[in-house]
Amino acid sequence: MPIELSEFTLKNGLQVLLKEIHTTPIVSQWIWYRVGSRNEKAGIQGISHWVEHLQFKGTPKYPIDELDHAISRVGGVWNAMTHLDWTTYYETLPSQELDLVLDLEADRMQNSTYDKDEINAERTVIISELEGNENEPLFHLNSAIQKAAFQVHPYNHDVIGTLEDLQAITHDQLYDYYRMYYRPGNAVLAIAGDFDSDTVRIKIDDIFSTIPDQPGNEKVIPQEPPQTEEQYFEIKGPGDALYIQISYRAPCANDPDFFTLALMDSLLSGPSPLVMFGGGSISNRTSRLYQALVEKDLAVSISGGIQSTLDPFLHTFVLTLEPGSDVQAALQAFDEQIENIQQQKVTAQEIERAARQAEAMFDYGSENITNQAFWMGYSNIFADYQWYEEYTRRLQSVSAEQILAFAQNQLASQNRIIGLYIPTPEAD
Repeated sequence: MPIELSEFTLKNGLQVLLKEIHTTPIVSQWIWYRVGSRNEKAGIQGISHWVEHLQFKGTPKYPIDELDHAISRVGGVWNAMTHLDWTTYYETLPSQELDLVLDLEADRMQNSTYDKDEINAERTVIISELEGNENEPLFHLNSAIQKAAFQVHPYNHDVIGTLEDLQAITHDQLYDYYRMYYRPGNAVLAIAGDFDSDTVRIKIDDIFSTIPDQPGNEKVIPQEPPQTEEQYFEIKGPGDALYIQISYRAPCANDPDFFTLALMDSLLSGPSPLVMFGGGSISNRTSRLYQALVEKDLAVSISGGIQSTLDPFLHTFVLTLEPGSDVQAALQAFDEQIENIQQQKVTAQEIERAARQAEAMFDYGSENITNQAFWMGYSNIFADYQWYEEYTRRLQSVSAEQILAFAQNQLASQNRIIGLYIPTPEAD
């Protein structure tokens, strides 16, 4: 029998999802805040990620050293992530310790200290992380693609932010951002594991319902207009490989076309791991682009990727070539595969195999308690839990006609950006 999900909302707006899974005596708690780089503007780019770091710097009740000790001494693990649309914190630990992390998350939702010395120390850490990223060719290439793809939407910058903004962001900006977005009405609490829902519901109400909510005064996110022509650019820099990134504008997760996108991704380059956290992997050797490029020695490797986002984002392919390789031959082979699908040169067997592989990848990302709790909150950021429950059914319902229409519209050349990273002995 399917495991029932219990869902309710506290009077202060906190959305809560509970799922009892009694296979092992552990519990996983995730708290999601509807804030990410999408909510940033010029001058504070990178602030969402920085606030995530500062949430580990303590409260009066849980000082900085006590936070980590409180989790590790009971055998638990915890971490956090910041992305385009969200920031999330999780703990997975023995089920009898759930009270600890309920109290911890409620406390740092409202009482994080934002000590100025810790802020300055973390500024150094994050700038060092940015500088490390800037040594990676694919970071440069992807960053340039995002800037080219989004002229008005805040998806145009990296989650980690810019050096200029990271150097300038102040204590008051960080604290005000925390107070604006870290509130019950902007959060989703998801818990899966070995517990009794009725008992935990009472505890959550006792611990979280006293936290006041307040209007967040969030700005309206401008929507990106359609792209009207293909864009192409080249970057030169140090490296030992030549990279081609091809990114098409793609539908958001709550668009019915997203399921066609997921199947197309699997068909062309192998399925993407939407879970973004653990899960298995599937070889892409049966994908069209692998066979057309890697097996024909036109590329060393090929990968693809899609993301579940609130607003339309990108469907990206990365081709890795040996330095000095024939770029035009690789691009021509890539385009031939796109054109074949646009001309309906795809078999029912290929579609079925791509669907099975995408379903398997999705299942791998749902197989343990931590991932179950992940999906409960994650799906509610861009849609709802029904989206997760119906994912495989909707994937299976994608027709050959939908694939054809998607390829002709979404994979049109005027809907894409091509970026080339050319390795040189020294940065140019």
